[in-house]
Amino acid sequence: MSAFKIFLVEDDEFYGKLLKHHLSLNPDYEVELFTSGRELLENLYKKPNVISLDYTLPDMSGANVLRDIKKQYPEIPVIIVSGQEDITTAVTLLKEGAYDYIVKDKDTKERIWNVVKHIRENAKLKDEIDRLREEVNQKYDFSNIKGNSPAIKRVFKLIEKASQSNITVSICGETGTGKELVAKAIHYNSARRKKPFVAVNIAAIPKDLIESELFGHEKGSFTGAINRRIGKFEEANGGTIFLDEIGEMELHLQAKLLRVLQEKEVTRIGSNTPVKIDARIISATHRNLQEEVKAGRFREDLYYRLIGLPIELPPLRERGNDILILAKHFADEFAKENKMEKVVFTPEAQEKLLRYHWPGNVRELKAIIELAVVMSDDGKITEENINFTNSNNNIQDLLHESGTLRDFTNKIIQYYLEKYDNNVLEVAKRLDIGKSTIYRLIKNKEIILK
Repeated sequence: MSAFKIFLVEDDEFYGKLLKHHLSLNPDYEVELFTSGRELLENLYKKPNVISLDYTLPDMSGANVLRDIKKQYPEIPVIIVSGQEDITTAVTLLKEGAYDYIVKDKDTKERIWNVVKHIRENAKLKDEIDRLREEVNQKYDFSNIKGNSPAIKRVFKLIEKASQSNITVSICGETGTGKELVAKAIHYNSARRKKPFVAVNIAAIPKDLIESELFGHEKGSFTGAINRRIGKFEEANGGTIFLDEIGEMELHLQAKLLRVLQEKEVTRIGSNTPVKIDARIISATHRNLQEEVKAGRFREDLYYRLIGLPIELPPLRERGNDILILAKHFADEFAKENKMEKVVFTPEAQEKLLRYHWPGNVRELKAIIELAVVMSDDGKITEENINFTNSNNNIQDLLHESGTLRDFTNKIIQYYLEKYDNNVLEVAKRLDIGKSTIYRLIKNKEIILK
């Protein structure tokens, strides 16, 4: 988190240093001291989070400095500090945009401290409200899930169906296919959109903390429980709880989760009093839960409680031209966020993207495209700008193509020639074939040296 920047304007150097020292006791504060109005105005471009302004300055009146600040940056809160208790002046300054008016006395340091603290808390609250508004209005509408392949269109229909009721939803799909994005699209387009969306990644929580994380605990219920804590189910009350990687949950916790779903209530660790909850359940996993049930690793009764409306997300390799639609979306989004020019993909780059197997799915595509935008020149993403990190990608691509055995053989030889800088003897040795075979393929132009 970036530091909270405070500008102090005080012509009394000793008093100014005293205030600066006091405010700097908070390690999150970055405090700069100025001794004149002109000096402050010359540094306004640094956009402080708050300004404490001495009303009486040697070069300018506090009122004029306040007007100049508000003209340039009306959103910056300004605290006026004055040696005189003049009600008329205070009212005038407050009308002109001052956040507060403080009279210098023995408690000034503490009063400034409290006002700055209040301003910071309000700023954090505003940021959180803006973030949530952005999420609701933009991020999770259906249009944010890009694609027009038949596979993704089926997903759109199921999201729409799920959004129209409170039915439990289970999402399955490979890692990186966008399971949480689908869960959020369902929540933010449902009647519960104004209530919390709480995501819990079961696989990311230490096993001995999952029960407390989900159901909460009372103070003193176990070593380290110094305060009461409500669990994720209570946090999600009225809204949606998203249980990601549900297949990683241990059997004894599955039994407790089943009871919560049946009774619609939780009991915090260390308490005997159940708490009623009303939270929609959306679960997700990359595992085949039916197979997990057969293997005895997942409770059959819990499986049927969670299955509800199943949504299977297709892997990216099965989505055809959606790869190019997503690539363009990620490239445009990254360029906009980083104030860069938009880029286009050359035909060769598009072909390379379509040939790749995408073991990491949409998440991998996003990372590769963002790097490609950075590496691009002249507004074009070329084949050379697209770099796959998976060392086995060439073989994976090969296995997902159609062709005869002869075609596959030639492609494997081609791959090894490129890998070993066209060293025919080395390739013949590694593939255990005659070098004359390779030379014949080159002569017949079935293999091309690059």
